[in-house]
Amino acid sequence: MKKDKQKVLDEVWTEDHVRTFLNVRSHDGNSEDFHMLLKAYQSMRDSDFKLFVGFFQDAGRDVNATGKDGRTVLDIISTHRHGSPYAVTLTAAGAQKS
Repeated sequence: MKKDKQKVLDEVWTEDHVRTFLNVRSHDGNSEDFHMLLKAYQSMRDSDFKLFVGFFQDAGRDVNATGKDGRTVLDIISTHRHGSPYAVTLTAAGAQKS
């Protein structure tokens, strides 16, 4: 069977597209702030993520929100090999490890 969707690389994200992640809602019992931030990290390049974190904070969201396991998004990102630019962005925004 043929794939019905091609993977898009180097997609240009507009500010409006980045802002749409402020509407992401949790369906697994995690806090919405944690879920929103994690999904943005998993979906965005670091430059788009930096823009998103600004919007996230302007919306009064919590960069230190934790998941059900008590970890913050910074805790998770810090374990990833390519996570350091994202961790720098979160730390600059006031995020701390749990």
